[in-house]
Amino acid sequence: MKLLFDENLSRKLVELLRDLFPESVHVAKVGLSSGASDRQIWEYAKQNAFAIITADTDFVVLAKALGPPPKVIVLENCDYPTTTAAQIIRANAIRIAAFARDEEPLLILPRR
Repeated sequence: MKLLFDENLSRKLVELLRDLFPESVHVAKVGLSSGASDRQIWEYAKQNAFAIITADTDFVVLAKALGPPPKVIVLENCDYPTTTAAQIIRANAIRIAAFARDEEPLLILPRR
């Protein structure tokens, strides 16, 4: 699964997770830095076969209203360090892979 990391997540996550999600990018690397609307990010992800990974609950609303594609992965209550975010994503890699194949538009990853 290709992940498009939202601007509210560190750019470092792309490199920290490159071994699991090698085609992933951060929105800043594709010209969607601060100032791009959620809808612009949504459309880019849809057109380029990305799943959006974010801490922004606005994408929850879009996922429920519009459905996939793209799919949305939310890091719930993401007020923790980048290394913790990477650990959470790694710990859920199998869930993320299964999510890529199912019909659900939204996957919420809680901090455990």
